Amino acid sequence: MRKVRVLVIGSGPSGLTAALYTARAQHSTVVITGNQLGGQISTTDEVENYPGFPDGITGPELVENMKNQAERFGAELIFDIVTEVDFSKGSPFYVKTDGGEEFSADSVIVTIGANPRELGIPGEKEQVGRGVSYCATCDGFFFRGKKIVVVGGGDSALQEALFLTKFATEVDVIHRRDELRASAILQDRAKAHPKINFIYSTVVDEIKSGDDGLVSHVVLRDVKTGNVYQHKTDGVFVFIGYDPNSKVFGDQLALNDEGYAIVDPLFRTNVEGIYAAGEIHDSIFRQAITAAGQGCSAALMAIKWLDDREDLLQPLDAVATPAGD
Repeated sequence: MRKVRVLVIGSGPSGLTAALYTARAQHSTVVITGNQLGGQISTTDEVENYPGFPDGITGPELVENMKNQAERFGAELIFDIVTEVDFSKGSPFYVKTDGGEEFSADSVIVTIGANPRELGIPGEKEQVGRGVSYCATCDGFFFRGKKIVVVGGGDSALQEALFLTKFATEVDVIHRRDELRASAILQDRAKAHPKINFIYSTVVDEIKSGDDGLVSHVVLRDVKTGNVYQHKTDGVFVFIGYDPNSKVFGDQLALNDEGYAIVDPLFRTNVEGIYAAGEIHDSIFRQAITAAGQGCSAALMAIKWLDDREDLLQPLDAVATPAGD
């Protein structure tokens, strides 16, 4: 078992920022990346709303820059997935990975994120970044003068549809039921907007691309009549919910009813020494810059917590044994 001062679970903007701060503070830091270095931002072709890049930057480039900066100060990235944790005895905490590695960490920063729910239909995965998106704020700008569809009927779907009217010429909201689930005020606002149309009792069966490889139309199916037909569009925005990646923690971290980690204003979880940042707790903003800021804040709190109890920490070369043994 390997002992470290800080273990970061997740490698999106929040995780890589947290690692930068804790490593720069001279605390040995290991990042367990998960199955995708950088998280969702790494799938974004062009990022234009991250400060410091006036001409924009691709998601993979931004992630690579963050990774290199964290590594410059000594953070170590391990490309693996966390499969088991033991937070029950307090610090040090124990973490196992799919690759068979075991860690003892004095502090843990959880930045494992949340995944947008997918439609699970043909053409969806293939067209991500080529017309399929799960973030209007991230990608809406690229659909100026375009016709797009929004899939969903809740608050998020209508909020994003309203936002997308700033760019698109037409926004068709496709909902599988014959009535929306969104709040009344959002429904009223969306129904009154001249750019927004509604297609009820309908699901998207397939997403098709044109000769240029970009989304050209969707295959729709009326769930009441069974009628299947094609619908032209330049983009598909999917807003049917998010699933936080919190199952691995079981009941060892306090979660809300939707599975998001509960933190206080200082990003502390219910377990002393464990902090959470980014979309594992944030179901509102979901931006790279807010995730990075939260990662910074969580790291600063972890650093202070470690420094305040420096006399209680075992040397890193000590043999790690579970607390209480």
